[in-house]
Amino acid sequence: MGSGQSTPAQETVEARLVEQLRAMRTEDKLRQQEVEKEYIHVDNEKTLPHTFSLDPTVSLSQAEEWEKSLLAEPKNRLALSALLSNDVDTIVSQKVSTLADTQTFNVKIPFEGAPVTNQRSSGRCWLFATTNVHRVAIMKKHNLSSFELSQAYLFFWDKLEKSNWFLEQIIETAEDDLYSRLVQTLLATPVSDGGQWDMANNLVYKYGLVPQALYPDSFNAMNSGHMDRLITSKLRADALELRSLVTSSKQSSSDSKRKLLATKARMMQEIHAILTLMLGPPPKPDHKFIWEYYDAKGAYNSVQKTPLQLAAELSSPSTIRSLSGANVNNLFSLVNDPRHKYLTHLTVDRLGNVIGGNRAITYINVDMATMKRATIKMLKAGLPVFFGSDVGKFSNSTSGIMDTKLFDYDLAFGSGNGSLQMSKSQRLRVGESAMTHAMVLTAVQIDEKTGKSVRWRVQNSWGANAGSAGFFVMSDEWMDEFTYQVVVDPSFVEKEVRDCLKQDPLVLPLWDPMGALA
Repeated sequence: MGSGQSTPAQETVEARLVEQLRAMRTEDKLRQQEVEKEYIHVDNEKTLPHTFSLDPTVSLSQAEEWEKSLLAEPKNRLALSALLSNDVDTIVSQKVSTLADTQTFNVKIPFEGAPVTNQRSSGRCWLFATTNVHRVAIMKKHNLSSFELSQAYLFFWDKLEKSNWFLEQIIETAEDDLYSRLVQTLLATPVSDGGQWDMANNLVYKYGLVPQALYPDSFNAMNSGHMDRLITSKLRADALELRSLVTSSKQSSSDSKRKLLATKARMMQEIHAILTLMLGPPPKPDHKFIWEYYDAKGAYNSVQKTPLQLAAELSSPSTIRSLSGANVNNLFSLVNDPRHKYLTHLTVDRLGNVIGGNRAITYINVDMATMKRATIKMLKAGLPVFFGSDVGKFSNSTSGIMDTKLFDYDLAFGSGNGSLQMSKSQRLRVGESAMTHAMVLTAVQIDEKTGKSVRWRVQNSWGANAGSAGFFVMSDEWMDEFTYQVVVDPSFVEKEVRDCLKQDPLVLPLWDPMGALA
């Protein structure tokens, strides 16, 4: 039988409960504010209980007292009724506070690219964000109204390269204790779906780009969980075998090295077989494909190129001119990590995908004002902006709103408003936040009086049914709190920022939050 559904009468009662709870909480807050005016505040500590036990164990009698005290308050009994029958975010949603989050902007790139993309049940957001940036240049060059690059093509090669990367790290760390933090971090996610801009750059540089029509998503590209589990299990078993080979060798003989290399080659061939059978044989980077399409005027076109030649179009003089002088292949990452000094070059130890790749993970740590200035310059030049953020915080995928005022958890529980009880730096330090999702910025609303950003338009990769036809709106406050990275052209930042690229990087450990893969 199907799951039970609420009747209209039940839904009306629940809605009334929610409204009553909000009214009581609001009235309570206002009354408390009036009371507080009569007092001098010495500190910001929360109210401490009058009585408490010195015994560190959980006391049943104390829990009973807490429950009695909690439910003595009418507003808490109302909260109980509401929360037993509703999702907490529905109860604490603050729709009035987010009325300003509209899809209207006074700075918007003229060509956002279409259609809205959908990564389905996979963690490929970084590849979708990357190809959504790259496709704009290709669409302009070929006069296309609708076009997607193949995310599955880059996905195939990324999985193969990550497997190779992982096995190389295992060989290099074979003498380390198996239970060391580094080795355990490597073993935790050998081939996650996630990635970073520089990792995508390495793939495009080595393998090029392909129209999606020539290598569309397979079932396992759209639903990657099972394939990932198979490859992860195999690589963990392979890791143990490689570690044993390295540590059992008495000396670095040519025979031992040959056996190690042969064993790794066999492992890589087995990974390649899994990928080929589950994703399909991909186009070869240096083999020409035939791409047939209708342009925006309805004219038929047929193009013969290799994937590498198509990618090379991004750096052609005509493409660079069409992108206001920006070269997509030269874009780099600005990050905001308040734990570290600004104007610092950062990288992450052992994070990557392509051995001998075109570039290592490269971040320049800047304050949010610098990040926003560069982003606005990119948008004013008509360029989409790849960015990384913690999308799960204070956001709603149905409405497409990302706003720190979206939920008021204090309304329901009276114990602070979730993650916002901590600063951005504190959230990073305790593992409360990290880059979890990559998307694309295409517009910004700027206050004409102050010149400051107010809200941002976000192109997501969750399909047209999410948000407003696939687009989200992000408040400026949300950007401050939960955005960690933007990818910009060097010409749109100050010289002192560009000069940071010349520094020797501060190397963060692999488990650092800035090593999270979007």
